[in-house]
Amino acid sequence: MADPTAAEVQHYIAEGLPCTHLEVEGDGQHFFATIVSTEFEGKNRVARHQRVYQALGDRMRAQIHALSMKTLTPAEWAEKA
Repeated sequence: MADPTAAEVQHYIAEGLPCTHLEVEGDGQHFFATIVSTEFEGKNRVARHQRVYQALGDRMRAQIHALSMKTLTPAEWAEKA
């Protein structure tokens, strides 16, 4: 199985998690994602990451070797902008 591209990982996340902003960078082995979703409201960092892993499903074990992420609510994203 070929390593996924950053665009593919972005697509996988977007399929399983409604995002208001989503960026994924990576080299096929290691990825970094900035994910903004209303579903993160009221959740701590661990719960947010678990939600992203849920969106990725088995791909997280089978295709994606490493994923670092910044998970923000729309309000947190607006503060950083």
